[in-house]
Amino acid sequence: MGNCIICGTPVDGEICESHEEDAVFEFDGNSPADLSPGRYYRGTVDGYADFGVFIDIGDHVTGLLHRSELDKRLESLDWEAGDDVYVQVLSVRDNDNVDLGWSIRQREREFRGKLIDTGSTEKLPEDDESEQTESSGDADTSTTDTAASTSDSDASTTDGGAEPSAGDLQAAVDETSQADNGASPPDASETVSNASGSVTTESAAASTPATDDIADADSEVEAEADAEPALNRTTVDSIDDQVGSVVRLEGEITGVRQTSGPTVFELRDETATVECAAFEEAGVRAYPDVSTDDAVALEGEVERHYGDLQVETETLEVLSGDESETVRERLEDAIESEARPAEVSLLAAHEPVEAVEDELVDAATAIRRAVMEARPVIVRHGATADGYVAGAAIERAVLPLIREKHTREDAEYHYFERRPLDGRVYDMNAATDDVTSMLEARDRHDEQLPLVVLVDAGSTAESVDGYDMLSLYDAETIVVDDSRADEEITDAVSTAVTPSLADVSVDDLTSSALAANVAAHVNDDVRDDLEHLPAVSYWEETPDAYVDLASEAGYDETGISERREAVSLEAFYQSYKDKRELVIDLLFEDGGVGDAPGDGDLAAHVSEQFRAKLETELETAQENLTVRGQNGVTITLLDTDAFTHRYNFPTTVLLLDELHRQERDRADTPFVTLGLGDDELHVRTTETIDVRELGEAIESVAPDAGVSVVGGQDGHVEFLPGERDSVRDAALDALGETLA
Repeated sequence: MGNCIICGTPVDGEICESHEEDAVFEFDGNSPADLSPGRYYRGTVDGYADFGVFIDIGDHVTGLLHRSELDKRLESLDWEAGDDVYVQVLSVRDNDNVDLGWSIRQREREFRGKLIDTGSTEKLPEDDESEQTESSGDADTSTTDTAASTSDSDASTTDGGAEPSAGDLQAAVDETSQADNGASPPDASETVSNASGSVTTESAAASTPATDDIADADSEVEAEADAEPALNRTTVDSIDDQVGSVVRLEGEITGVRQTSGPTVFELRDETATVECAAFEEAGVRAYPDVSTDDAVALEGEVERHYGDLQVETETLEVLSGDESETVRERLEDAIESEARPAEVSLLAAHEPVEAVEDELVDAATAIRRAVMEARPVIVRHGATADGYVAGAAIERAVLPLIREKHTREDAEYHYFERRPLDGRVYDMNAATDDVTSMLEARDRHDEQLPLVVLVDAGSTAESVDGYDMLSLYDAETIVVDDSRADEEITDAVSTAVTPSLADVSVDDLTSSALAANVAAHVNDDVRDDLEHLPAVSYWEETPDAYVDLASEAGYDETGISERREAVSLEAFYQSYKDKRELVIDLLFEDGGVGDAPGDGDLAAHVSEQFRAKLETELETAQENLTVRGQNGVTITLLDTDAFTHRYNFPTTVLLLDELHRQERDRADTPFVTLGLGDDELHVRTTETIDVRELGEAIESVAPDAGVSVVGGQDGHVEFLPGERDSVRDAALDALGETLA
């Protein structure tokens, strides 16, 4: 009967059942059947296969860590044959095949204890060492007896005329040292010869001048060690070549997270960011007085952990006074010099974009600064083709900067996130979701508050409440949108890239054209990758400048349209997900098949599905249109509640856009397409109208309909389902009068 090494509970063995997964085991058995499923074991990499990694558990058993159990791609593992790894035994099959699982803990110290699994029981490592010592005890005793015999013989043959050697004196000192360390002291009657041949006691020999010289030499060595100069400061961007060396870093703590093993501090200096692991004991916070935003000096050994650079912290000191100020000034100077783009060069000449050149540069500067300060960047965009392309443009620019500034390989997934919006309003629902996520990240991992970037959304007054929510926590926000924006936005966000507020026409503008120009100034290295994106976002009447830009980049009209249609279809499915890798394949990797630009097999395949689904819905819609003339205005009405599949592709908005494009070409008068649903009214016209004014006109006729406008001048009307008929009639009359 023993006690659990973790909780002390009386157990048969060394650990209780509830804490088996908190310990790591060394396997000393001979058969797979001796393994205990659920336990974590130390193993060594045996080799790779297409389906996983073979891991040796102990000397006699090999198991398979299947690729489906990994938290990353098999190809991204940097394990080599013979490397120590930690895995969990999931099961042992009847044929003795061993299924292994991934362990997020990949260091012994990240477990709360270590035991030897013999196959029948477990034991402490020190017990195993004791058994090994006992098994070699007889041989050790024999050796000791021989040495003692030799010592006696040497003591009985004293050369009376010879001066004792330095080695004899050192031996005497060593014996004294052994006595001090707990070894059996020599008997006081044991003697050594001095220079005159007389006999002295051990204590007398130990106090000879030669012995004193040795002691003095040891003191000098210790003094030299104490006087060793402090480490010179190095920078994070240079430690890649210093693996295995102890370095000194000075910077700012940008994040702290507690693992089941060490505490991980994220340190940023003027060059980059690195994770620094500090260990107190498993799961216990190291350096509890150190928190985010502290200026610190850290010394530790540079290591590679899972392929990522990491510093094993030896000392961590919070700086104050002039030392702290020096670090902060160094960081600020570096950010100021790097954050603002060196020069302004738009992708193409386009009046609406030129009108917001200064705001565009301000937005790029804010994004670059967030990356340098190790703040997460959150991009919110509409779940449309334009929204996804615009968001992907900024993503394309930011990810390489994050990889450059952070040493961990998965940093891009921690410091950049693209979250599609349901609609083009940043409402309280979206803001609450973002605030909840950022506060959880701050409290659990001590992360900094993010920079929130709205693209193809969020430029109307309906979004102000959401921005106010973020501002209460000092979260910075940017808006990049082609819609007709409201003045209230300029006070609600940090930067608004909204050409409509600069009194220019936005009829031939898309959010992607704006976002691609922002992205080109965030990271000039990816400028060539972005040149075709503005053209992808236009469904019709693409400005010649963007057509030429795409053509120069190697994308013809077919390649551009296929990508637009493919992204539009994929934006509909799982619309709340960013689908990062899929979007990259569609927009930048030509279908992921490695072909030349314009050949995208994936885009062509998805585009074909897009056209088939859209044409089917168009045929149904066109058969059920109601056409009405109103004061010389042709109005077509589609009952979207009755004659569309509301939850299938295409969306109501996309269907109405395409329906309006096809039907208007047949009309010689001002033309309107209305989509009337159960509680929503969408309008498309050949003449520009203000949907807010339309909503006011409807409300004046149907005051009990609960009319509201969502999305500003370019939005849609919402109403109570019970007043549907009165809203329809009021809308038809108002449109006839407005466009006549």
